[in-house]
Parts: sequence; structure tokens; C-alpha cells
Amino acid sequence: MMEDIIAELPDLLPAIWLTIKLTVIASVIGLLFAIPLSIFSLSKNKMIRLPIEAFSYFFRGTPLLVQIYLIYFGLGQFEAVRNSGWLWDNVLTDAYKCALIAFTLNTCAYTIEIFKGALKHTPKGEIEAGIAFGMNKFTLFRRIIFPSGFRRALPAYSNEVIFMLHGTAQASVLTLVDILGWARKVYSITYSPFIPFLIAAIVYLILTFALVAIFRYCERRWLSYLKPTF
Repeated sequence: MMEDIIAELPDLLPAIWLTIKLTVIASVIGLLFAIPLSIFSLSKNKMIRLPIEAFSYFFRGTPLLVQIYLIYFGLGQFEAVRNSGWLWDNVLTDAYKCALIAFTLNTCAYTIEIFKGALKHTPKGEIEAGIAFGMNKFTLFRRIIFPSGFRRALPAYSNEVIFMLHGTAQASVLTLVDILGWARKVYSITYSPFIPFLIAAIVYLILTFALVAIFRYCERRWLSYLKPTF
């Protein structure tokens, strides 16, 4: 049994790399979409705000696994999708791209709410100070509200990235060999679930600790002004 597990260890590195790629790419793209959407979600115009809220509620209110199934298996039942040409041939039939789309949309929805709350609760004193310096609305947002909100959102956003790392384990349902997919593969060979899944758990722990270290460094650098001075 151990010989079989050792023989499969070289395949663990590509699995780890796939997990890292899914986590980083989904988190970065989700963040890039979430920042402007979180700003628009604060609009008083319902035509702008309600579609964003509906998107956020749907992807936060349904399981990630269901979203993966809907994108990879569900969209193919529509003839218009199957006849879409490039979109169907190169995206929606590719397990990796479908998983990436699902992860990106899911993390984007959660990140919208994180930044929305951070921007909405900007201390009034900071805004009043900017107005006192004669800043217009755009300058006030660019120089005061957004930088302040981004720094406050960082601790909550770090948790979302960690959740996204754990969520990528569901990519294995699309036959992608990520960390969990590797453990399932070894289990199917050895019929011994404990050791391969223990190895997967240890790898996830190491990656999680690495993310925690990265975000703690960022927090120390960008949130140092919030530390007590005594």
C-alpha cells in the first residue's frame, strides 16, 4: 500500500499547482470585478443596485457545488448555448474553465459584500476631513473612502481567499486532478482512505498557513496606523 502511495507522490505537485492556480486566478479576477460592483451596489438608483444585489444573493445563497454543476452540466441543455460556437467549443466544454468561472463568480459575490460594507461604514470624521480640504466627490472617494475601505476590508477578504482555496476542492467533481482529486485517485488505487486524505489535509493546511502569513504581512503594512500607541 505505501509503495503505491509513494509511487503517486510525483503527481501531487501538479495537483497542488492546479489548486494554487484556481485559487489565485479566481480570487484576482473576482476582486477586479467585485471592487467596481461594490461601488455601484451603493447607488441609490435601483436599476443599478438591484441586479448586483440579485447576483450577490444568488451566488451567496446557493452551494458552490450546485453552481459548478449548473455551469458545466446544466448550460449544455440549451440549444442556443450549444450553437454559440467559440463559447461552447472552447469554454463550456472545458472542465478547468468551467470550474474557474464558477469559482470566480462565487468569490466575486462574497467580495462585493465585503467591500460594500467596508465602503459604506467609512468613518464620518474621515469624510469630513476630506471635505474640509476642499475635495470634490471623486477625489474624496479616490483619496479617502476607497483606500480606507480597502484597508478595513482586508481581514475579511483574507478569510474569503482562504475559503476559496478550500472551495477549489470541489473541482475534482469535474474530473480535475487537484489536491483532493489526487487523494481520490490514490484511494481508488490503494483502497486506503486515511493516508491519501491525510496528505491532502496537510497540504491544504500548509497552503492556508501561507495565505495567512501573506495577509498578515499586508495587514501589518497597511493597518499599522490602527495599532495602539501605548
